[in-house]
Amino acid sequence: MSQAPSAEDVAAWAPMPEPDEVSRFFWDGVREHKLLILRCDQCGKFVHWPRDVCKFCLATHLTPTEVSGRAALETWTEPYQSPHPWFQHRVPFILAVVELPEQEDLKLVTNIVDCAADDLRIGMALVVDFVEIAPGLTLPLFKPAATGAGGVA
Repeated sequence: MSQAPSAEDVAAWAPMPEPDEVSRFFWDGVREHKLLILRCDQCGKFVHWPRDVCKFCLATHLTPTEVSGRAALETWTEPYQSPHPWFQHRVPFILAVVELPEQEDLKLVTNIVDCAADDLRIGMALVVDFVEIAPGLTLPLFKPAATGAGGVA
């Protein structure tokens, strides 16, 4: 019978993003604690997930643009089963969809930190928090905005 993996082995299994030419700007920004979203140079709309072509006007000139880091909670779930060995000791966690105020329907899939699921409310103000979740892996997670600062009204 094989022995259970050590904590170090499990940490080495962290699912790492594999940036390509289209998404590299996003991960470079996260590393610098900036939330960058593509913006179409022709129609001015933000486009996320990263892609080569604007989904609104089909233009091919999109520029990474820093956004405010504020958001409103649209929906969430709290998984209790591990989808990957790295998550085994991290469940439950809060997996959420948030909407950025820069544009209607501009959404990110993320995790909510520093908040119990019972305290979450649809529309609640959130702010980005860049968290190193494994060596070399920082993610833009969201937490409740402090009263009077950073949140979506």
